[in-house]
Amino acid sequence: MRVPLSWLREYVDLPATETGRDVQAKLISAGLEVESVEHLGADLKGPLVVGRVLTIEELEDFKKPIRFCTVDVGQANGTGEPQEIVCGARNFAAGDKVVVVLPGAVLPGGFAIAARKTYGKVSHGMICSSDELGMGDDGTKGIIVLPPETEVGKDAVELLELVDEVLDIAVTPDRGYCLSMRGVARETATAYGLPLRDPALLDVPGPNAFGYPVKVSDPLGCDRFTARTVTGLSPDARSPIWLTRRLQKAGMRPVSLAVDVTNYVMLELGQPLHAYDRSLVQGTIGVRRAEQGEKLTTLDGVQRTLDAEDLVITDERGPIGLAGVMGGADTEIADLPQSRTDSTGGTPTLDRATSEVVVEAAHFDPVPIARTARRHKLSSEASRRFERGVDPQAAAAAAQRTVDLLVLLAGGTAEAGVTEFVAPSAPHTLTIPADHPDKVAGVAYGRETVVRRLQQVGCDVYGQDELIVTVPSWRPDLTDPNDLAEEVIRLEGYENLPVTLPRPPAGRGLTSRQRLHRRTGRALAGAGYVEAPNYPFVGEQIFDQLGLDADDPARRVVKLTNPLNDEEPALRTSLLPGLLGALRRNDGRGSHDVALFETGLVFKPREEQRAAVRLPVDRRPTDEELAGLDAALPDQPRHVAAVLAGAREQAGWWGAGRPADWADAVEAARSVAAEAGAELVVRQGQYGPWHPGRCAELAVTVDGTERVVGHAGELHPRVVKNLGLPARTCAMELDLDALEQAGEGTPQAPGISTFPVATQDVALVVDGSVPAADVEAALREGAGELLESLRLFDVYENAEQLGEGRKSLAYALRFRAPDRTLTVDEASAARESAVALAGERTGATLRG
Repeated sequence: MRVPLSWLREYVDLPATETGRDVQAKLISAGLEVESVEHLGADLKGPLVVGRVLTIEELEDFKKPIRFCTVDVGQANGTGEPQEIVCGARNFAAGDKVVVVLPGAVLPGGFAIAARKTYGKVSHGMICSSDELGMGDDGTKGIIVLPPETEVGKDAVELLELVDEVLDIAVTPDRGYCLSMRGVARETATAYGLPLRDPALLDVPGPNAFGYPVKVSDPLGCDRFTARTVTGLSPDARSPIWLTRRLQKAGMRPVSLAVDVTNYVMLELGQPLHAYDRSLVQGTIGVRRAEQGEKLTTLDGVQRTLDAEDLVITDERGPIGLAGVMGGADTEIADLPQSRTDSTGGTPTLDRATSEVVVEAAHFDPVPIARTARRHKLSSEASRRFERGVDPQAAAAAAQRTVDLLVLLAGGTAEAGVTEFVAPSAPHTLTIPADHPDKVAGVAYGRETVVRRLQQVGCDVYGQDELIVTVPSWRPDLTDPNDLAEEVIRLEGYENLPVTLPRPPAGRGLTSRQRLHRRTGRALAGAGYVEAPNYPFVGEQIFDQLGLDADDPARRVVKLTNPLNDEEPALRTSLLPGLLGALRRNDGRGSHDVALFETGLVFKPREEQRAAVRLPVDRRPTDEELAGLDAALPDQPRHVAAVLAGAREQAGWWGAGRPADWADAVEAARSVAAEAGAELVVRQGQYGPWHPGRCAELAVTVDGTERVVGHAGELHPRVVKNLGLPARTCAMELDLDALEQAGEGTPQAPGISTFPVATQDVALVVDGSVPAADVEAALREGAGELLESLRLFDVYENAEQLGEGRKSLAYALRFRAPDRTLTVDEASAARESAVALAGERTGATLRG
């Protein structure tokens, strides 16, 4: 909603020193979103005057029509002589009054005006259009032609109200009343503590039997309908300058007098109106639901097929308008010299002039209006207001205001007949404890303050400890005591609320799952990985690019009914597609050494598909209802994944760097498992996108059963090529929820022993097909409780020394007892026991 400050001052006596910025600050404090303040004419400098065109000479030696004009500007040029001006516009004639900018002036945008030679003539100034003056679109696409009675030489800056400030307010859905000057003025008056001159306080005649016949068949969709008739409209009447300028400042285009008046009243009071050409309306005006398949040509010239839920205005022929959205072309107001629209939009052109109109001011249910506007993709100024709630009691005042303006400006006559349909209804009343706002805000406002603020909003308030509050008709959003408390709090100032830190009860911190999530992120970030969250949407072609088997469970996805992107219509079953895409983008932008990680949900469809239950809104759902809803959702385990490429360690004066390899991905998995307190089994594996010879299968033991929870290693060259990734890209993905189940909770810090460590090295020769993990597991079990750590530090292969297909694995074993210093015999015995078990299980022998 654009609010000119000059217009706002008509309803509130703001101090003369108050600027648009001052009003903006006040309204923001009151809870309105004032996005900006536009300073109209801030860079405009005169002289800018009214002139009368004396002569026009057509210059015909040029590619486009050019006119050499003499214009009387009175004494504004200092000589009183006619001003010679070259102009290319064609929409004015000799004798017309126009706006002339003289040499020395500066137009909006810093455009300085000076005498200059053009098209063989010297032009001393310029005849102006509305665009050149920053006025906005006036519908003429040409020179401004002023009314004949305008005084020559008059200051056009003052005449056209070119200097002003306009507040641009983003009206939220619960503040529909602020889509009007009346609503914004009420908020301004409250913010400043000043009285409001309500423009809706008019003397309105009561309904009688002489009004235009109206039949409302759907009182739930239309609970109020007022009709007034004005006859004898002058076809030559035009909107006065003050009216057109207010429309332009508010962001609307002037069209014709009758249409401009309805738009003006809508902006002023917030009540959308529609004017029908009475000569084109046949019989009674009705309000009903459309019949399925009915046709209506709206003011925008489009024939629309109606739905049975559409609310329509009809006459004896059928629909003549979409109620609250847009009127029909069959009863359109016509004005010969201009194209037309109204507050509901549309711009067709007719060849006749309307002399008598029926003015409609109705109140419609917001829900069908919103649905109709969306169904027909036809949003209008009227529908925007009805969707957010219009004051039903403003309809009669809006109709009266429209009639008064048409009589005043178009020379019309208001007929005595007044039609008013009103469906029975009762005021909306709430009961609220007087101290309820105090409890909500944590501030002791007191009863007097609560009553005063609610009365400023427009409520009628009675009672002492229990307040009986009657909500004003223009505030349909006030539906419960908390809404009333919010009104008190915002008017008292959100900035005045004290800052009070909540006191969380003991034992209600993060869950174990949340703590593991955070520890995992910190551990990977500490290892040099950067978190890169991604959208959870994928296209099924990614599974082919990752090389997954046709029967791989990861290919079973949850499809979205309304995807954001047709190329990604499913929810992810793995974190790798998003992470690998992020790695590819970073590499393509010059960041070649990349290490990224993400923790997030993946989505797996359940074996049994269930329909989601519709939960009640009038009570808390039962545990059974919530469980039924959960059962209809897909499984959503939390995963952690990491990808890396390029250099893992940079080269420098300290030595050579090192490229990232499969072992780094495995180490990332080990770090995550350590945070979960889970013992991770790492062995050779083969799965999907990973290189078959550089892939580790990762498993944990859950409730006595070993379970594969992920994979780590180097990606397959074919996958790297398919996805456009850097060579030797590595990746890891783990089921974080499964790690939590296998873990022992928060990992405990190791105890520090004061006794010395005994180190024993052992080199074992095994067959080349034996995994090092199997040898390590046997050594660890055989060494017993004295083993503190075990590390593989060398892998050696030499057919001449070891034999064909054999390899040597060298391990460092550290032994320590928590209560004594180990003897050499104890350490050696533990070592021999470990070697013996490794030999028994894997065929390992000590290297000679």
